[in-house]
Amino acid sequence: MADTACIYGDSVAKGVILDNMKNKYTLLKDSFVNRLQSGFEIAVTNYSKFGCTVSKGLELLKKHLGSVSQYDYIVLEFGGNDCDFDWAEVAKDPAAPHRCKTPLDEFERSYTEMIRTIRTNGGHPVLLSLPPIDAQRYFDWISQGLDAGRILQFLGDKEHIYRWHEMYNMAVCRIAQTENVPLIDITTRFLEMVNYQSCICDDGIHPNEKGHAIIAKAIEDFIAEQEENNVVHIHAVSKTLACG
Repeated sequence: MADTACIYGDSVAKGVILDNMKNKYTLLKDSFVNRLQSGFEIAVTNYSKFGCTVSKGLELLKKHLGSVSQYDYIVLEFGGNDCDFDWAEVAKDPAAPHRCKTPLDEFERSYTEMIRTIRTNGGHPVLLSLPPIDAQRYFDWISQGLDAGRILQFLGDKEHIYRWHEMYNMAVCRIAQTENVPLIDITTRFLEMVNYQSCICDDGIHPNEKGHAIIAKAIEDFIAEQEENNVVHIHAVSKTLACG
């Protein structure tokens, strides 16, 4: 079992959800991080921040390089903000070229640098894939107070939001494979459901309490798998030594 973990990510990892009654963001008491701390007694240091991108995460990581080797795992969760646009600017001129917060090639470079920096400093990175979004609800959310028709003109169709977000999720999976980093697939846990939208807040992008329970379960299964593999490895080594 991992006794200590550190996480760098955005508002999903921070445990931010949309409070429908107050129509504002708040912190979820039973976030997946808090569930892991209470259920597995893992000491988690959470450096996640609302609105954080991978470049900001890298800057934050570099401020804490001295403690990287002290954790069993350093969990990374980025992409949701990186692929986002300035929707007010889009609404002003949908025909103009618009740059998302972190273009895909820059996203991959920065994420790879973050992984390699962790390893160089004695840490063990683990990546989280992204929870899927609800395109319709997210479109409605970002269009509030803006010209929805002009935003739609830029997108072409509302589902383009989902595809664009998924493109960054695929990049996360690609980076994990290229860098040989463990990847905890939380995306499939949502998509295999009949109605995964029930696990997403009304803003269409943040997992709700039910969604956080799903993420926690995926991570718990990963931890259990690591424990099982370690037991098998120890048993194999012991058997080899006995035979030798």
